[in-house]
Amino acid sequence: EEDFEIIDKKQLPDAAELRGEEKAKPEEGRWSAPILSLARKASENLALSYGSALKSAALAGFVSKPGGSDGPAKTSARCHTMEERANLMNMMKLSIKILIQSALSLGRTLDSDFPPLQQFFVVLEHCLKHGLKVKKTFIGQNKSFFGPLELVEKLCPEASDIATSVKNLPELKTAVGRGRAWLYLALMQKKLADYLKVLLDHKHLLSEFYEPDALMMEEEGAVIVGLLVGLNVIDANLCLKGEDLDSQVGVIDFSLYLKETQDSDGKQDGGITAVLDQKHYVEELNRHLSCTVADLQNKIDCLEKTNSKLQEELAAATDRIGSLQEEQQQLKQQNELIRERSEKSVEVTKEDTKVELDTYKQSRQGLDEMYSDVWKQLKEEKKIRLELEKELELQIGMKTEMEIAMKLLEKDTHEKQDTLVALRQQLEEVKAINLQMFHKSQNAECSLQQKTEAISSFEGKTNEMMSSMKQMEERLQQAEKARQAAEERCTKMKQELAGRLDTCRQQMSQLDSKCSTLEKELKSEKEQRQTLQKELHQEKDATTLLKTELQQMEGLKKELRKLQDEKQQLEKVCEEQEQALQEMGLHLSQSKLKMEDIKEVNKALKGHTWLKDDEATHCKQCEKEFSISRRKHHCRNCGDIFCNTCSSNELALPSYPKPVRVCDTCHTLLLQRCSSNSS
Repeated sequence: EEDFEIIDKKQLPDAAELRGEEKAKPEEGRWSAPILSLARKASENLALSYGSALKSAALAGFVSKPGGSDGPAKTSARCHTMEERANLMNMMKLSIKILIQSALSLGRTLDSDFPPLQQFFVVLEHCLKHGLKVKKTFIGQNKSFFGPLELVEKLCPEASDIATSVKNLPELKTAVGRGRAWLYLALMQKKLADYLKVLLDHKHLLSEFYEPDALMMEEEGAVIVGLLVGLNVIDANLCLKGEDLDSQVGVIDFSLYLKETQDSDGKQDGGITAVLDQKHYVEELNRHLSCTVADLQNKIDCLEKTNSKLQEELAAATDRIGSLQEEQQQLKQQNELIRERSEKSVEVTKEDTKVELDTYKQSRQGLDEMYSDVWKQLKEEKKIRLELEKELELQIGMKTEMEIAMKLLEKDTHEKQDTLVALRQQLEEVKAINLQMFHKSQNAECSLQQKTEAISSFEGKTNEMMSSMKQMEERLQQAEKARQAAEERCTKMKQELAGRLDTCRQQMSQLDSKCSTLEKELKSEKEQRQTLQKELHQEKDATTLLKTELQQMEGLKKELRKLQDEKQQLEKVCEEQEQALQEMGLHLSQSKLKMEDIKEVNKALKGHTWLKDDEATHCKQCEKEFSISRRKHHCRNCGDIFCNTCSSNELALPSYPKPVRVCDTCHTLLLQRCSSNSS
């Protein structure tokens, strides 16, 4: 269940080296004796536990028992878990003790690169992983210790800052990395023991994540929490941005605890114990190496299967690319034919539209001229009508005066009744003439209303003329009423007007002269009315011509709209074909990129040829000779050798977790690939 790192045998320290280190550091001998004894016990217990676990697994997998009870198997499993808990608790004690003593010697401030602090986090991680339940999801099995740590935020509101800061870190992508970051932040706040104690107080919540025999569910968990209280003396200064917490391998390094001491009894016992410890350590490493070799073989088999699948997909992709290229050629030919047809049709439509526009402009100019002439005539007619209205008002005023004078003369003198009757007849004729004028004005108004149907601006002006004529009728009625009242008054004033006959005769002569002038003016008005009627007929003819021309223009507009619709349809067809071509180009570029990726994956699986230093004497790019000042550098992507100037770039490759040296050509290719994939 735990991850272990593969260590070469050459990295193991010899007994002589350990003794030399102890001589160089005699002060460490004061506290290393109890640590050594505890480390021996822990290593022996771990060896026994792993050996018993492997034996039990082998017996369970390969030996079949015909019958019997499961009692011995359960007791052995319980003993195994108890041994694991004891070993983990002892290792926790050792790591905390060494961490506190080393921190006191260094001044109580520690960084993330400090080895005892790293080992403390590794041991604590193993303690939290002990007895974890495996959660099955759609993706696969999930087993991480970050689940129980998330409960602290609900139980203790002070831990909400840690949870939010861990979730906001963009570098963390796995639950293991988030759990490690949470432990780092809790240690920096000096509240790690308090948070774990809150978890242990609510074991009913921990039962969802841990087995009943887990370390956190037993008394050993409370002991570890009590040991963690001593870490409040330490000031930790840990940086989470630069570290890769997701891919770290949690391996317990026993070399920190396997240090020999100079005993007063003799050197032989120390050498024997060191050899035994190294023997146990090497046996454990061999077991883990066998496990890792089996895992590597499984991975190799999986890679071979994936390689065969990729080769099949590559063949299918090549077939698809060939078919797509043929389709692209056919589409190109069709597109060229459609373009030629569309260009011809567009040229024809352009010529037709130009001719139609020219004709439309010419007709529009003629219509504008006609409209301006009609407008001028209307203005002149308005002026003439205003003058006529003024003259009519004057005539009406004169008529009222004439009627009053005639009525007075009739009442005053019987001798001139005949003349008055004649004058009355003349007045009746004038009224008849006025009625005729009124009827003619009504006819003129009707014609004007017909004209306003073609030109909307004439309607308001004809309405004004109608209102003025109505006012004239009302004034005539008022004049008749006044005449009746005057007749009544004349009867009363006959006696008074006897002495005024001479003056009346003079007035009669004046009135005769005025009547003659009025008759002349009426004749001139009749002539003007006739001229106006002729002009109205001419305007009606002009309006009919304009209507016919407008109908012709509407037909031309409809034809223009049809042509424009056909043009828009052709443009839409062209745009759709261009979009289809662009999509085909995108598909082809994506398939080419996939082909390049597959080729690179095959190259990576087969392995790049790593040039040796002796084989290269010149830089592959600039072809300059290597010397003491111009050193050799390998490109981690292609494996060739370049100088420093040609390989000064760094990029993150899939085979390397951190940015490594890459040549200029590989750098440009990788950047282009990244940009194309992102687009």
